Amino acid sequence: MSKEIIKISENAANRIKKIMAQAQKTTIGVRVGVKSGGCAGMSYVMEYASEVKPNEEVIEDKGVKVLIDPKAIIYLLGTEMDYKKENFSSQFVFNNPNETERCGCGESFKI
Repeated sequence: MSKEIIKISENAANRIKKIMAQAQKTTIGVRVGVKSGGCAGMSYVMEYASEVKPNEEVIEDKGVKVLIDPKAIIYLLGTEMDYKKENFSSQFVFNNPNETERCGCGESFKI
């Protein structure tokens, strides 16, 4: 089932590998969640994960481990996690088919 929740692009996997190489040794992957806030209502949250919490989905793909907060699963179904590098910025991008609205700055979304 976890394959359908979120897909990890090659760029995102490569960036996670670089981040993990610099992380503390107790880190096992990155955790993705959502929180209330931002102009459109919700924001994506990423953090280092040192353990799998109860009911988290664990996605292992392209050599990386992404843990999905159980409260975020419903909002992330079908999402592709990507990493984009532009002239003046670089960031993880979530291409979420469930979004109905996104704020102008791209920091928050609505389902």
